[in-house]
Amino acid sequence: MPVSYAEDIPQTRRPSRPHRTMSDDPLQTPVQFLKGVGPARAELLEKLDVRTAEDVLFDLPRDYLDLTVVKPVAELEEGQVQTVRGRVVDLDGKKISGNRTLSAVLLDCDGDFVRGVWFNQHWVLKRFQPNDLVLFSAKVKRASGRWEMSHPMIQWLDEEDAEAGGGVLPIYRLTEGLNMQAMRRITRQTLESHAEFVPEELPEKFRQYTDLMPITAALHGVHFPQTIEQRDAARRRLVFQDLLEFQLGLALRRRLRTQQPISAKMPTTSKIDARIRRLFPFEFTAGQNSAVADIVQDLDSGHAMHRLLQADVGAGKTAVAIYATLVAIAAGYQAVLMAPTELLATQHWGTVEAILAHSRVNRLLLTGSLNTGERRQALADISSGAVQLIVGTQAVIQKDVNFANLGLVVIDEQHKFGVMQRAHFSSGDRVPHVLVMTATPIPRSLCLTQFGDLDLSVVSDMPPGRCKVTSSRVYTAAARKKAWEFIRRKLQSGRQAYIVCPRVQANESDAETEDASAEAVFRELSDGELSGFRMGLVHGQMDRERKAAAMESFRSGEIQAIVSTTVVEVGVDVPNATLMVIYQAERFGLSQLHQLRGRIARGRFDGYCFLFSETDNPEAVSRLQAMERTSNGFEIAETDFELRGPGDVLGTRQHGDLPLRVADLTTDGAVLREARKVAFQLVDSGRFDDPDYAPLKIRVLDRFREQMDLVGSG
Repeated sequence: MPVSYAEDIPQTRRPSRPHRTMSDDPLQTPVQFLKGVGPARAELLEKLDVRTAEDVLFDLPRDYLDLTVVKPVAELEEGQVQTVRGRVVDLDGKKISGNRTLSAVLLDCDGDFVRGVWFNQHWVLKRFQPNDLVLFSAKVKRASGRWEMSHPMIQWLDEEDAEAGGGVLPIYRLTEGLNMQAMRRITRQTLESHAEFVPEELPEKFRQYTDLMPITAALHGVHFPQTIEQRDAARRRLVFQDLLEFQLGLALRRRLRTQQPISAKMPTTSKIDARIRRLFPFEFTAGQNSAVADIVQDLDSGHAMHRLLQADVGAGKTAVAIYATLVAIAAGYQAVLMAPTELLATQHWGTVEAILAHSRVNRLLLTGSLNTGERRQALADISSGAVQLIVGTQAVIQKDVNFANLGLVVIDEQHKFGVMQRAHFSSGDRVPHVLVMTATPIPRSLCLTQFGDLDLSVVSDMPPGRCKVTSSRVYTAAARKKAWEFIRRKLQSGRQAYIVCPRVQANESDAETEDASAEAVFRELSDGELSGFRMGLVHGQMDRERKAAAMESFRSGEIQAIVSTTVVEVGVDVPNATLMVIYQAERFGLSQLHQLRGRIARGRFDGYCFLFSETDNPEAVSRLQAMERTSNGFEIAETDFELRGPGDVLGTRQHGDLPLRVADLTTDGAVLREARKVAFQLVDSGRFDDPDYAPLKIRVLDRFREQMDLVGSG
């Protein structure tokens, strides 16, 4: 149910900063009226989402030039990591022995020369232009009478940095028309005029305990530090508070959830457990049993369960979910299993039907494809309680769906639902138990922010006998020819194949997509590499009936190879499918590639995934190499997170919009864990209700009130 925070706001005056409206708060001064800005520059800053004095103060540098460590060439020491500054005067790339490549960039460092070299990274030369001003950092050695650095770290300098002496210079985000010198000047002037108005919301004793500097000193130190050590301490203060406030919000939400009306108790006796397990034609893995034990304890606690179930592709999360629904049904309650697409809901329905074939559980599938009469009858059976288990899509949360006695909601692939959709079941007078689950392993840092108020269960082990999948990056014409020869042999022996494309049709503005559009690939393969094999086509623009018919033909074996878009990412289970080709694999994220790969080798034969890609983009190559290296979804998720950051890891924009101000989850994981520990200790101990924390508490509630009101499921 919606929760009011009125009683949670301390009735004390805020000592550090009186309440101001936007018009009389100096921090809300529009940038146009800041010294050195004016209307024209204000328009440019608007493009960077910098609109107020406060925005300027908290628009932290994206990087720094540490000129305190730049050494003249005459002072270089062999074997030591050092930094030089120079201009690019020569670019050279050539093939060397063993089919390797050598790329070299020569710097003129005030009349002395240093060469940077890279092996098998021919693309690196595209990043340089003659006369570029750069820093190279690496171990140095003498080679052919010249100083040389192997695979140096590179920093590009602006022209105004050419004559800069020592010190640490901030590097800010820019937009066309706004140069670095102007941005530094605006920031420095805003610090001098407005930093004093930023309230100190952390009590002094707390700052001493956590070794954090005051806020004003942190702002000066993060923008214009004298040393790297000062920068690190200043940034830590700002990042820690950013993460602390968010984790305090999550801790408050968890506390408020436990204060809600008592939820139904659903005990699991040994008799109930045995009766449920007899329905499954397999033994649960250790990971599944551990998750079941967590869920059983939650359901019998008297408090609403809010648990996230993470499982790798193929680890058996659906079986755990069905076990949970049967516990609720055994206790006399209705249960819902909700999926984001009709394809996935239908897949779950098939699994439910197979497992409950010999049970007396009344169940139905509720999707948008029901006709008027079928839907009317389904709604009547749900509202009367005649139906105990409802499997469906968003159709189960429409206004005309009324449950007789809803006790448990299982939301699958929950990140594909909007926040309000997920919160639906926590509204009204009833608060059912909620289990959200995903087969997309989530990096630890993201998990502690997106789902930090949910209890966590992880199923990382695989059922015994699960076949392995070998993944191969295919980036030459010769390798592609061999791949198709291998695929034809496997198809002739009775196996089946998915051919996955990034688009349905070619994009007129992107000629490269023509060869990788589903419709073009279907025509090409039908007349070429897979001529003579029975082929099908499925994509999201097809109507429901045609799509379902194509997938059923593939499932039955009538179709040997099916060309598709990512509609097969989840919810498709064809045990005989052991082959997958992914066109332009560099266009997909790592987690999505892992999800796609999980569609094969689900039976008794090993699988083979071919990643077709001709890219030489280093980040894309790293993703594809990670696919070759491991099939562990949790390792894949962490690698994806490191390479791409939080924005796209889970595939939807809402996860890129984490409500963080300055923290970067890809680099601040250690600070996150520290802030989380402190936040939950403050709330659980009751110390957060002390008057000393009143300013911080008001800040948390002001900042996260909207998220906090969405209790429990997002």
